[in-house]
Amino acid sequence: MEGHKYGRGHLGCVTGPTAATGAARLTARAGLRIGAGLVSLLSPPASVLVNATHATAVMVKPFQNEEELAALTAQMDCVVIGPGAGVSGTTARNVETVLDHAASAVLDADALTVFKDQPEHLFKRLQKPAILTPHEGEFERLFAGLLKDKGRELAAIEAAQKSGATIILKGAETIIASPDERPVINRHASPFLATAGSGDVLAGVVGGLMSQGMTSFDAACAGVWVHGEAGRNFGPGLIAEDLPEALPAILSRFYELRS
Repeated sequence: MEGHKYGRGHLGCVTGPTAATGAARLTARAGLRIGAGLVSLLSPPASVLVNATHATAVMVKPFQNEEELAALTAQMDCVVIGPGAGVSGTTARNVETVLDHAASAVLDADALTVFKDQPEHLFKRLQKPAILTPHEGEFERLFAGLLKDKGRELAAIEAAQKSGATIILKGAETIIASPDERPVINRHASPFLATAGSGDVLAGVVGGLMSQGMTSFDAACAGVWVHGEAGRNFGPGLIAEDLPEALPAILSRFYELRS
C-alpha cells in the first residue's frame, strides 16, 4: 500500500494565549492520532515557546497578524479553532480569517461563544465545509430559544439549516445534523467522557477526519462514534489526555475488518 504524509491531509489548530495552550495541543494530538498526515499548531508569538516545548510530532507555526494566519491556513485541508482561544476580538478576527482561507473548518468552544451577540455575522462567513461543535450552553448563545421551542433533535436540524454548517450538539445523546442530511442520534458514549478537555479531543478527531477528505457530515458522525468508543474502552479514571492514545487500537480493528 503506497502513501505519504502529504496525501493524508494537513490539519491546523489555532492556539490561544500562553496560559491556555493545552486545549489546542489536545486537539492537535487527536488529529494526528486519527490519521492526519501533518498537524500544525498555529501559534501567536507569545505562545510559541510553550507549544514548542510540549510538541514533538506536531509542528508549531507562528503567526503575528491576520495576514500571516491567512497564509498559513490557506495551506491547510482543515483548521480547528476555538479550544482555549479566549472570548475576544482577536479570536473573532482569527475565526473569520480561518473561514475565509482554510479549505474547511471546525469551530469549537470560544470560536462559537465569541459570536453570541452577532450569530448572523458568523453564519454569513460559513461558505465552505464547516462543523460547529456546541454543548447546549454554546448552542443557546448562537441559536437562542431553539432548544426550548423545538427540543434537541429538531433544534439541531434547524440550526444546521440556518447556519449552513454541520452541527454536533454534544450531550449524553449527541445530535449530528447538516443542512442536507437526516439527523443522526449518537448514544454510543460513556459518562467518563464528562471530563475537562474531552470536547477539545473531539474537535481534533473530526478535524483530522475532514483533513483526510471526509465530508463534514461523515466526519462528524464517525468522529463522535470513535470518541465515544474511546471513552467506553478506557472506562473509570479517564482524562482527556488518554483519549488520543486510545485511538490507534480502535483504528486497528477497522483495518482488521478490511483484511
